[in-house]
Parts: sequence; C-alpha cells; structure tokens
Amino acid sequence: MNVILFGATGMVGQGVLRECLLAPDVERVLAVGRSGTGQRHDKLRELSHADFTDFTSIESELTGWTRALLPGRLLRGDERTDYTRVTYDVTMAAAQVLSRLNPRMTFIYVSGAGPTAASTAARCGLASRAAPRTRS
Repeated sequence: MNVILFGATGMVGQGVLRECLLAPDVERVLAVGRSGTGQRHDKLRELSHADFTDFTSIESELTGWTRALLPGRLLRGDERTDYTRVTYDVTMAAAQVLSRLNPRMTFIYVSGAGPTAASTAARCGLASRAAPRTRS
C-alpha cells in the first residue's frame, strides 16, 4: 500500500510514521507537513505545504495513493479558540480533495486519545511489531 501521512512531526504523527516505515506492506510514504520530519528512509518522501485548508497547489502530488492518515493534533492554548478550523476544517479539506483524486482511497483520522503502538497500527490497517498490551 502507498500512504499519505499529514502531520508526521506531531506526537501521534511521529508514531504513525514510524509504523508505516516499519510495515512490510507499506511500499511508499508521502509525509505532507509544514516542516520536515528529519528522517531518511527509502520509503519516505516529504512534501512541504503550509496551508492545510487548501491543497490545490499540490493536487498533482496527491494522486495514486491508497491510504491517507491524518493524525489529530493537541491544541496549544492560543488555538483552542480556533478549534473548528484546526480539527474539522483541516480534516475535511484533505478528505474532500483526496476522495476526488483517489475515489477508492481509505482515509483515516487518527486520534491520539489513549494510543499504544499496537492499537494505533491496528486501527490504521498496518502490520505492527509492537507487543500486545497486557493488563496487570
């Protein structure tokens, strides 16, 4: 599978990127972000993009992918008043352009609420090498 990952530098995004790069069933990863990840990997290609509410200028780069992952963000204090833009508007902008360009694509919004490496990877449809979570 070929994965687009939006926001690979955040807390959740870093974990999702790691799992994508380790997963044998992931052939390519396109990390779209405002800044680079600082990682080098044969599967990884990075694309710098500033406006996550408008993907018009990079549409040609977003065609031909099978999965898209958009990790949720923890909001800084000054962003909480702009909650809808940061969460809903960004998610919908990505989903709308991707569904038009790749009608058979699976789009997944990844929440950071209570994640473990195994549960995050499982929800994303990725093979995980993480040990199963046990209760004590």
